[in-house]
Amino acid sequence: MTLQGTVTKSTGSLTTVRLSDGKMIDCRLKGQFRIRDIKHTNPVSIGDRVEVLFTDQDKYGLIISIEPRDNYIIRKATKLSKVSHIIAANLDCAYLVVTLANPRTSNGFIDRFLVTATGYYIDAGLIFNKIDLHSEEEDQTMKKLFTIYQEAGYACYAVSAKDGTGIDGLRTELNNKLSLFSGHSGAGKSALIHTIDPSLNPKTGMISSVHSKGMHTTTFAEMYVLASGGSIVDTPGIKEFGLIDFEKSEIPRCFPEMDRLLPFCQYKNCSHIHEPGCAVKEGLNNGKVSKLRYNSYLSILNDR
Repeated sequence: MTLQGTVTKSTGSLTTVRLSDGKMIDCRLKGQFRIRDIKHTNPVSIGDRVEVLFTDQDKYGLIISIEPRDNYIIRKATKLSKVSHIIAANLDCAYLVVTLANPRTSNGFIDRFLVTATGYYIDAGLIFNKIDLHSEEEDQTMKKLFTIYQEAGYACYAVSAKDGTGIDGLRTELNNKLSLFSGHSGAGKSALIHTIDPSLNPKTGMISSVHSKGMHTTTFAEMYVLASGGSIVDTPGIKEFGLIDFEKSEIPRCFPEMDRLLPFCQYKNCSHIHEPGCAVKEGLNNGKVSKLRYNSYLSILNDR
């Protein structure tokens, strides 16, 4: 019997698929997929729509086809690797869970994540978690970042998984969407999912007292279905977000505030670095473009 479903978890040896009737089955992957696309560490990813061969007498289903992906979030498997890892596919939106301390999320990390989401035409946003722990200085920093990223075109939320602040508004935005939560270990992704839907219990962990960094608790990405409608993909913590599959010429369009100014540049292929009549450099002078974001832009270009 051939059935349709969506991948909700993949551990390498087994892949969990949610069928159209809501039933969950463990599946193995047809051999051809393991050698077909060696650029990626994972031939099948969370969110993939698949066709499964399965009968009630079978212990495992067999994934026999994978539908073309609408989009995906991808990163380098390791810092020096040319091999990529697809975190999740067919997303409606992707959120980076940001913390200003314990652990600190750097602006460079934020921008590399947003560039990847924007590059693959995925709506993206930032969720500032643990605001109950903010000092007055951290509150001011968050407000400045809110202004920068909202003006760039990204949704921003201030929440606390611990006391529930801001959760209702975020929960509403997640309704009937497939969303991804990414970020450093210890940023509170799993705890946030539990607060959004208390019936869900992803593993949560502690912060290392030695390094003030999170310790890995989520080992594999997994999709959780929300009682209110929609699903969230919880991902293992990421230390660095290495860009892959981007040409240097593609980076400017992945900064929305710069892309909007491109028509006003003197040159259609303006790099926003050395050309005369550049609207982005003018925007830097009049405050329409954030110096923080522009510095990230230059850093990403230098890595290409």
